Amino acid sequence: MKEREKFKSRLGFILVSAGCAVGLGNVWKFPYICGQNGGAAFILIYLFFLITLGFPILISEFSIGRGSGKSMAHAYDNLEQKGTKWHFFKWFSFIGLILLMMFYTMVGGWMLYYVYRSCTGELIGDADHVAECFTSMLADGKTMTLWAFIAIIVSFAVCAFGIQKGIEKVTKVMMIALLGLIIILAIHSLTLDNAMEGVKFYLIPNLDAIRERGLGTVVFDAMSHAFFTLSIGIGSMEIFGSYLDKEHSLVGEAGNVVVLDTFVALMAGFIIIPACFAFGVAPGAGPSLLFITLPNIFNNMAGGRVWGILFFVFMSFAALSTIIAVFEGIVAFLMEILNWSRVKTVLICIVGISVLSLPAILGFNVLSMVQPMGEGSTIMDLEDFFVSYNLLPLGSLIMVLFCSRKNGWGWDNFVDEVNKGRGRRMSNKLRFYYAYVLPIVILVIYFKGYYDMFAPMGTASLLAWMLIAVALVSFILIFSLIGQGKAEG
Repeated sequence: MKEREKFKSRLGFILVSAGCAVGLGNVWKFPYICGQNGGAAFILIYLFFLITLGFPILISEFSIGRGSGKSMAHAYDNLEQKGTKWHFFKWFSFIGLILLMMFYTMVGGWMLYYVYRSCTGELIGDADHVAECFTSMLADGKTMTLWAFIAIIVSFAVCAFGIQKGIEKVTKVMMIALLGLIIILAIHSLTLDNAMEGVKFYLIPNLDAIRERGLGTVVFDAMSHAFFTLSIGIGSMEIFGSYLDKEHSLVGEAGNVVVLDTFVALMAGFIIIPACFAFGVAPGAGPSLLFITLPNIFNNMAGGRVWGILFFVFMSFAALSTIIAVFEGIVAFLMEILNWSRVKTVLICIVGISVLSLPAILGFNVLSMVQPMGEGSTIMDLEDFFVSYNLLPLGSLIMVLFCSRKNGWGWDNFVDEVNKGRGRRMSNKLRFYYAYVLPIVILVIYFKGYYDMFAPMGTASLLAWMLIAVALVSFILIFSLIGQGKAEG
């Protein structure tokens, strides 16, 4: 049997894993919700939940990968107790990875297209022209398809060369360039007129904003973003744990990834918020911030075309590093399940993901009449709902239960794997926290997400969807009990 490939260096593992975690949400969401929820006060609450929620779940995911030495295809099979059915949950991960790529590849294509448009000067013009550029892109199915396919082919090509020669080598370059670009862009934003007003909005604690939104809302926003920022729950991190050696404890390795992800999120705020204040525009969240607001800002600053190119190159690296990481999870899963070669798997995946990405792309034009989540929604919104509101939290719940329950992997086995190698150790005193507190917090985030999504649609719709959410959680909890008596005996 061919020996499983490993990362060539510790830095490679950290940068590749951080590349998976560093996504577009770090840039278009974090700065906005930070300022909206009280600035520095929100950052402190966010960091608290990142350490107490996101960090321990990330450790669980890395440990399942390293402990099994397999992708999610066989991780549960290798680690579960005899007579249990945890291996069924592998399909949660696989479906999550596929669904994520069905729309994220399209967004990655948007970033690459905007690099091209910035280079050619197509974005130069007044505010109406910039807005029309974004609208016309969404309406042009052929253009969106072309650039999504480019993102798919480039990313899978990297995966075709394997871990060391492909993913580690390319992602290290992209992440180092990304970090360099983000520092350059942040320094430039801080030199703009009135930039310090943006820094005050971003960093100075604003208790009035917290009182206006309500402490509960601010805390939940911080908790939710800390949970979702690390891309945990569907195995996108687990696969890199499976390629990791045992020289260092997973507490330290996960900590490095969390620090790097947080650094990018915080620095993104120093790019966007001061620039928005300098030119008197609202730092709104979402695609409009990236594709309308910021190009308008670049058009009004000296050397704006160059800064626009650098910004969208940075955004492209953030998107592609995530796409490459998730593609590797898909490729490794299929290689292990079907015993295919890497090249064969990559070629089939290129075709498969290209076809599966079409509904999200066409949902903005040819299939725009399909509005599955209510008026004004798109097919992408439905796919994002399945991933963000279901598979990420439920997958995280499964992993935490698997690591802490006797009929899963078992706490002792989990802690032993986490503590192998040099570095910080995990205490056995955290067992209760993993077994009970973390699952409850995850469920709160899960049900609150459903409430926020469907409450505006009316009581009947909310109750119907809540029943579905309760049914899914009940299924997981009941299924996780299979073999419990045998394991305890």
